[in-house]
Formats: sequence, structure tokens, C-alpha cells
Amino acid sequence: MKSSFAVVERRAEHAVKYFYSHLFWHNPGIRELFPASAEDMERQRDRLFAALTHVVAHMDDEGLLPYLHDYLHDLGRDHRKFLARPEHYAAVGSSLLAALARTSGEAWTPGVEKTWSEAYQVVADAMMEGAAASEDPPWWDAEIVRHLQYGEDIGVLTLRPHAPFPYLPGQYVSVSSERVPTTWRTYSIGNAPRPDGTLDLHVSRIEHGRLSTALVREARPGEMLRLGAAGGQLTFRRADRPVSFIAAGTGWAPIRAMLEELAGQPPDQDVRLFVVARDAAHLYDRPLIDEYAAAFGWLGVTYITPAPGQHRNEATGRLATALGHRALWPDQDVYLSGPPPFIDETAYLLRELGALPGRILHDSVPAAGTGHGPNGRPLGFGEWFLSRPAPHWHNPSGRAPR
Repeated sequence: MKSSFAVVERRAEHAVKYFYSHLFWHNPGIRELFPASAEDMERQRDRLFAALTHVVAHMDDEGLLPYLHDYLHDLGRDHRKFLARPEHYAAVGSSLLAALARTSGEAWTPGVEKTWSEAYQVVADAMMEGAAASEDPPWWDAEIVRHLQYGEDIGVLTLRPHAPFPYLPGQYVSVSSERVPTTWRTYSIGNAPRPDGTLDLHVSRIEHGRLSTALVREARPGEMLRLGAAGGQLTFRRADRPVSFIAAGTGWAPIRAMLEELAGQPPDQDVRLFVVARDAAHLYDRPLIDEYAAAFGWLGVTYITPAPGQHRNEATGRLATALGHRALWPDQDVYLSGPPPFIDETAYLLRELGALPGRILHDSVPAAGTGHGPNGRPLGFGEWFLSRPAPHWHNPSGRAPR
């Protein structure tokens, strides 16, 4: 299976386009379940192939089979928000095999077809089992009760779900709006659970991103959004050691949620917060951060921005210097949150400073488009605020293979 898929990977774009053409031609009713715009469909194609690659990479690893089974259960549960039904899984399987046969060439043999057919059935069965077993609703309706906009590109939306919405501080949620039908994107929750059940979404507008633009610049109180189940593994792990939080942009949101949690249950060790922004104007929550720093003796705060008149990339050098002054990295837990390239680069820097890989904690969001240089060092240290995040597969549970 992997050898035939290696052939397909070299023609990935053709394979995925053929898959969707075959699917929509033979099942025209399915088309309405997918985004209407060409750009959103392109992201959907990327996500499909990323998810397929992820499953294939782990299918033959017996040690990861329990993780893969749980992942597929969660994925099936999550796909209920797309109105996926059992007949859709059959249609997808038929079109997937057709696309693989079309692009595999001579590598597509009866034996390979049988293996792929059986493997897909295992995937589909696990996803349908997960969907059938879930007691949660397919989505939660939530009303926007407050909308704050900071500059042109950052919005904080306070939502009131119509039913209790379970989540942990540090998690994110997938969101859909009638302004951009059939499109779902993930955004971080910026608060610990509240008695009134409201929650804050921190949204950074992506250039040409239709949903993020609608949420930041167009959405108003009284509008309804749909929320998928909360996901993500960036939740606080209490341990008897110092903690560093490092946040960039709206990556501040999950860090803020964890700090709210700590405010109610103060830690025994010191906590250091590094807040990185492309300029001072993007420190949109600074009044609250300063309030926390003044109120809690266990919290120290360092702001990282370029010097006046300097390029925004200078902030990365300042962050490296600040982290270099923070001692005893092997003894700390470090929580990273921000754009994927920022996480990738900062995690590399922390490892160079002696932080233990198992104590560098962040959500598993792959950073695309950042090549690698000698010794595996990622390139482009200043890319983390300059380019649109690439589409990635969504892990509804946040569980990652160990």
C-alpha cells in the first residue's frame, strides 16, 4: 500500500482533483456539502490529502494502531458537523479507489486494489463507529453577544452557546458561519470556563481568508455561529517545576485561558510569560497582561516587539536573546502558541538552549513551506507573521502519536 501511495504522492495534485471530479460527477448531491469557492475547495483538497497521508503513514505501525483507531473515531464524530452519512463513506471510497488507480499506473495491481479497498473499509468503519457512538450534538449553536475589533485584523468574539459547551483551558474550536456556508476553521478559545457558559474566540484575519475576514470585519452581535467539538492538547500540566509561556499573535488566546485557570489555583513555581508581536499595536490584550503581572507575584512578563523603525522580523532576534537570558531550560515546562512557523522555529531554538523535547508543549499543527537546512534546522526564522498558514488536517481530539 505504501509503495503504491508513493507513486500517487508524486502526482498528488492530479490525484486529489481527479478524486473530487469523480465524486461530484457520480454523486452530484454531495457537492452541496462542500465549500462553494474555488479557494476553499483547494484547502479542502489539501486537507484530504494530508489526512490520507497521515493515515497511510501509521497504518502498518502496530504500536500506533490504538492511536489511529481513536483518531478515526474522533474524526468520524467530528465529521457529523459536515452532515456525513454512511452512504457518503461508500461514495468517497469508490472515488478514492478510482483516483488511486488513475494515478498509480503500473503500480496498481489487483492485489494493491484489494489491500486499499480493505484498508479504506477499516477507516470508514472506525469513523462511522465513532459517529454512531457519540452522545454530543453534531455542533453547538452559539450567539455572538459581543464583538471587539483591534485594528484591521484581530477580533475577539464573545459567544453564548445555546447548550453547555465542554472544553478545557488551552483548547481550540472549529467554527462555521452562514456568511461563509459549509466552511469550517479552527480558532482558539481565550478564556477558562465561566459560570455563565460564554466563551471568547480570538480571530486573526488571514489575507483572502473568507471566514476569518467575515468574523473580524463583518460579524455583529446577535448573529449565530456553529461550533464543533473542542480539540487540542495544549492544556496545563501541573508539575513541581517552573513554567514558561511563549505566545505570538492570537496564539495569546490559549495562554490567556491557562493563565485564568492558574489565577484561580496559583502554581507553586514561578511562571514567565513571553508575548511576541509584530509591533506594539498588536499587543491587543496588554492592559489585562499588565493587570495580571501586577496582581500575581508568581508571574513575570516580557514583551517582544521590534524597535521603533525596525522591521518586524527583528522581534525574532529579540525573542532569541530574551530566551537565552532565561536559565535552566531543562527544568521547565514550556508552552508555545502562535502561527505554525513560529512554533517550529521557537521549538528548535528552545532545544538548542537545552529544553527537553518532551517538555516543549504545543498543539500538533504542521508548519508547511519552511524548508530545512543543515542538521535539520528549519529555515525562515522570520516567516511566522508574514505568510498565510497552510491548510492542515484537523485532529479533533488533539491526541498525537507517542
